[in-house]
Amino acid sequence: MIDEVRQGEAYAPFTDDPSAFHKKFYIESYGCQMNFSDSEIVASILHKEGFGATRNFEEADLVLLNTCSIREKAEQTVRNRLQAFRKVKDSNPGMLIGVLGCMAERLKAKFLEEEKLVDIVVGPDAYRSLPGLITEAEGGQKTVNVLLSRDETYADISPVRLDSNGVTAFVSIMRGCNNMCTFCVVPFTRGRERSRDAESIVHESRDLFERGFREITLLGQNVDSYYYCPSPTLPRGEGDIAAPMGSAGGKNEGKASPSGGGLEGAINFAQLLEMVAQISPLLRIRFSTSHPKDITDDVLHTMAKYHNICKYIHLPVQSGNTRILQLMNRTYTREWYLNKVKRIREIMPDCGLSTDVISGFCTETEEEHNDTLSVMEKSRFDMAYMFSYSERPGTLAARRYTDDIPEEIKKRRLTEIINLQNAHSRESYKNDIGKTFEVLIEGNSKKSDKDWCGRNTQNKMVVFPKTNTSLKKGDYVQVNITSATSATLIGEMI
Repeated sequence: MIDEVRQGEAYAPFTDDPSAFHKKFYIESYGCQMNFSDSEIVASILHKEGFGATRNFEEADLVLLNTCSIREKAEQTVRNRLQAFRKVKDSNPGMLIGVLGCMAERLKAKFLEEEKLVDIVVGPDAYRSLPGLITEAEGGQKTVNVLLSRDETYADISPVRLDSNGVTAFVSIMRGCNNMCTFCVVPFTRGRERSRDAESIVHESRDLFERGFREITLLGQNVDSYYYCPSPTLPRGEGDIAAPMGSAGGKNEGKASPSGGGLEGAINFAQLLEMVAQISPLLRIRFSTSHPKDITDDVLHTMAKYHNICKYIHLPVQSGNTRILQLMNRTYTREWYLNKVKRIREIMPDCGLSTDVISGFCTETEEEHNDTLSVMEKSRFDMAYMFSYSERPGTLAARRYTDDIPEEIKKRRLTEIINLQNAHSRESYKNDIGKTFEVLIEGNSKKSDKDWCGRNTQNKMVVFPKTNTSLKKGDYVQVNITSATSATLIGEMI
C-alpha cells in the first residue's frame, strides 16, 4: 500500500531533542509504509552515531534516499533526485550520498560504478552496517551491503519518530515476504518472511502510548501470516506479557511458562492484536497489509471484540478474474475473495474496506477486466490504490510472461477502474452523513488551522471546527457528520 501524499517526504528533526549533533543527515523516503518505518530505524542508528536530522539537503553531511522498486515512476524519481544531490556535492565534496531500500540490491552497480551517483548502497537488512560503511566512504571508498538476512527484524532498535504528529506511529512486526506474487519484487529485495518477537512489539507499543501516542499501525508485507515462536530458554524480563487466552488462539498457544521462562508456544497475529489492544483502551490499533488467503476468523473476531482495534482492513484484490489471479500467483480465486469480504461484513458490518487493483496484467482480456469491475461492484470498497501494470525487472512475471497489453488499453482500463471507485467512494462517504463517529484528533486541517482533522475507526478522514478550545491533538471526540466529499467527512463536535 503506497501513500501518494507521502512520496519524497523528508524527515525533520524531532521536537525538544536535547542532544548536540556534530553532523547532519537528510533522508527522503519513497514507496510503502514499511520504507517510511525503516527510515525511522535508520534515523535511530544515525542518531547514536552523532547525526542529527535536517530538512535542507544542501546543509547535510549525509544524504540518503530510501527507495522503492514497485513502480518504474518511483525509480525515475529517485534518479532525478540523485542527480540534483550530485550537483550540490560538486560544490561540497565532503557530502556523502547513499541509496537505501529496495532499489539498492538491483541497481547497486549502476549507481556506484556506471552512473557514479552515490557513495553508499545499503539494502533493507543491512542498516546496522551503516556506521561502518559511512566511515569507509568518508575515507574515499565506495561502500555497499545488500546482503539479505533470515533473522534480522531490528527488534532491539527503538525508531526515532521524526516529523511525527505525536499521535500516530508505525510499529513493524515482521519483515520480508514469502508469497512470491509474480508482479512483485519484494521477496527478492526484502528477503524471506520472519516475525519479530511479540514481547518487543508490545513493549514498543506501550512505550509509544506512555509517550502520548494514541494510535499505532502494525506493519508487515502480510501481517496475517505473523507467527512468532519464542525460545523456551529466553529469560522472561520484568513486565513481559503472556499472550491472552481465548478465541484468538489454541489451547497451547501463547501460555506463560510455569517456570517463569519466556512465552510458551507460538503467537499468531490474532493473539498479537489482542496483546497490543490490552495495553490501554485509549490506544487505537490499525494494521497493514492483509492477504486474502491468510486473514482468519480469529483475527476478525478479535477486531470485533476490542473497541480500540479499528474496524478497517486493507485487503488487496489485484484482479477480479481467477485466471489472472493464478498468473499473479495470488493463491486465491475470485470466489474466495468475495467470500472473504462477505465474512468480514458478517462479523463486522461497519468495517471499512480498501484494496489494491492492477489493470492490464499480462494477457488480460476485456472480459477479464470486466470481472475486476464486477468484483469492485460486489465489494463496494471505501477507497482503493489503483495502478496499471508496470513490468519490474527481476520479478517472476518479467521472466515468465510477455507484457503484451498496449499502454493505451492499460490506461483506458485503469480510467474505468478509477471512475468506478470514485463513484463508490462518493456513495460510501455520502452514506455517513447524519452518523456520529469517534474521531482521534491528529492535528490541524490542511486547509485551515481553525479546523481539526482526524480519522474515524473506518480510516476515513474527518474535518470539523475547533469549537472547544480545551481540546488538543491526541484527544478523542464525537463528531456528527453533516456533509462529505469522496475523500473527506465534514462535521461538528457534539
